[in-house]
Amino acid sequence: MKHSTRFAAKFFAVVLQLALLRPPLPAQDTDYVFRARTELVLVNATVRDKNGNFVNDLKPSDFTILEDNKPQKVVSFDIENTDAIAAPEVQQVKTLNLPPASTAKPTPATNAAPASAYKDRRLVVLFFDLSAMEPDEIERSATAAQNYVDKQMAPADLVAVVSLDSSVTVNQDFTTDRAALKKVLQSFNAGSGQGFEEGSTGTTEGTADTGGSFTVDDTEYNIFNTDRRLEALRSVAKQLEHIDQKKSLIYFSSGMDRTGIENQAELHAAINAAVRANMSIYTLDIRGLQALVPGGDAQTASLRGTSPYSGASVANAFNSNFTTQETLVTLAADTGGRAYLDSNDFGKVFKGMQQDTAQYYMIGYHSTNLARDGRYRHITVKLDRPGLKIEYRKGYYAPADYQHANQEDREQQLQEELASELPSTDLHVYLAASYFRLSEGRFAVPISLVVPGSEIPFVQKSDRDKATLDIIGVVLDANKRVMGQVRDTVKLAVNTSTEVRRKNVQYSTEVVLPPGTYHVKFVLRENQTGRMGSFETDITIPDLKNQPLKMSSVVLASLVQPAPRGRNNGDPLVRDGSEIVPSVTRVFASGQHLYLYYEVYDPQRETEAGKQAAGKNDIRLLTNVAFFQGKAMAYQTPLVEADQINTQNRHAAVFQLDVPLNQLKPGFYTCQVNVIDDAAGKFLFPRVGMLVRAPQPATPAAAAGTTGGQ
Repeated sequence: MKHSTRFAAKFFAVVLQLALLRPPLPAQDTDYVFRARTELVLVNATVRDKNGNFVNDLKPSDFTILEDNKPQKVVSFDIENTDAIAAPEVQQVKTLNLPPASTAKPTPATNAAPASAYKDRRLVVLFFDLSAMEPDEIERSATAAQNYVDKQMAPADLVAVVSLDSSVTVNQDFTTDRAALKKVLQSFNAGSGQGFEEGSTGTTEGTADTGGSFTVDDTEYNIFNTDRRLEALRSVAKQLEHIDQKKSLIYFSSGMDRTGIENQAELHAAINAAVRANMSIYTLDIRGLQALVPGGDAQTASLRGTSPYSGASVANAFNSNFTTQETLVTLAADTGGRAYLDSNDFGKVFKGMQQDTAQYYMIGYHSTNLARDGRYRHITVKLDRPGLKIEYRKGYYAPADYQHANQEDREQQLQEELASELPSTDLHVYLAASYFRLSEGRFAVPISLVVPGSEIPFVQKSDRDKATLDIIGVVLDANKRVMGQVRDTVKLAVNTSTEVRRKNVQYSTEVVLPPGTYHVKFVLRENQTGRMGSFETDITIPDLKNQPLKMSSVVLASLVQPAPRGRNNGDPLVRDGSEIVPSVTRVFASGQHLYLYYEVYDPQRETEAGKQAAGKNDIRLLTNVAFFQGKAMAYQTPLVEADQINTQNRHAAVFQLDVPLNQLKPGFYTCQVNVIDDAAGKFLFPRVGMLVRAPQPATPAAAAGTTGGQ
């Protein structure tokens, strides 16, 4: 069956936060400025003999370096031997100067140590992800690190401690001082982490019978949960990329669960930043070896339904555990580190890291390929001496120069970025998607993209500030077939760019898809400096045929605006001439109104007489919304009843609820939508996280253009 694909695009701005302005460049004192740009490519090579012993008598002439099969001249050669430092010495090295938020750009450390300070040193970063660890997991992490400092820390080890909670914190810069490290590690306590546990959605089958209690859902973090951790890792890598020597980052966590729509581009960017910085990530699942029992352990309540007896609960537990460990394995494998999972011997991660960084050759060359095209370049290292095994990184991405590219090259750059496995994230892009049934086997999938207005540079033309954004996107099915694509250029023209810097710029489009699993990727580029950002994720459109209660996604919004010309009620988010603008961030101000939009399909007729009555839809649907903070319900709306199908072409009962947020105090909430088909005796309670902030000072509305999509 052939499924058509259509796109409709719209463009608008909504309120965000104050922009961080970049300070102006200092004025030049000379009339002539000469600039020379050359980049040294470093390759770390570990050479071992047949017995696995390191070979330490090689010379530059023994190595042959090829880049894309073209020979390169070795200009620097050194051997790093961390075993060379035999006597312990106390040393402090100022290197890390991370900003308070992971989304900000790191700044160089003042009074940074000279390059000689890192010679024959093992650079180790202990990274504690406190944002999702339980109190006992934080204690185990700190204890494991203290044991390393006491028993395993070598004289060559320069150790730094970094933690992530509400922001990235450098608890201790690089040092060999064991007492200083232990003091920092002892400061970690149960209050350092947030310890939120994942909530569940859907029916009660296989969920804990907690007698009315409620578990907060981590999805309220949206873009600043998993992405925040990956951006923090990328921030550390950026701070260390000026150091030639190998770096090792040990990542303490309780897994990295990816809930809702997650940005795979951010994962790729974090890995690429670590590769560029010559930093290997060693991931440690601090939960250790877990026993997964059918009925749950002593810390959890009994499970509802038949899941404990059918084996479904054990399968779900294994799947959940695998999901939380999958990203840890990817981070380790793609950066040259190792993942340590399902073990209570936490000392293995330190021993493995020390073995991998004991001795290695550091070879440098200047590439003969001067093109700044951003392409991947393959590296090959050969040895003239036979019988030896060599390990090295296989390539790197060249820098790109946007200003000197013509229109054809710029279009090709977008296409290459769309196909790239290591996308750019210099421009922050956030995405949200939902689904609504149009007919049997056809779903409308609205997709919204958001770019912070503070990241868009404007140029002054006449009396208006102007900027343009290039947008390209593709939707692929499980067989990598193109099911939808978009290419658009958005033109911004406002009276003052200061207004937009305080807002988000949001672009929306729509694709029609059959049920299934799809991979979505979008690339955005601002055309002043050429910075690009990517967002890619997997989305699943369920087959509602087998669902007891057929329901669409739940859309949260704070803005309802007149529908653009050409948009009609055939669009699920357009009704009675008004358009629901989905909130991508799910962050609202307490003075706003929260609009919830969802549809229920094919509700059961309440009576047999109603089924036979021509043109009569005798149904009984009940719905309301409850807001939870932790286990306590903070507020719930009155019940709304529907007794008629109000959208005949989709055979749907459409609900649009308006909740004044002044009923809620600022904070994180889990929004639970309760839907009951009283005639059928079926129900659903989908949940979604949201954040209510204190009221912000009023700002003038920014002007926004409207564009057409493909």
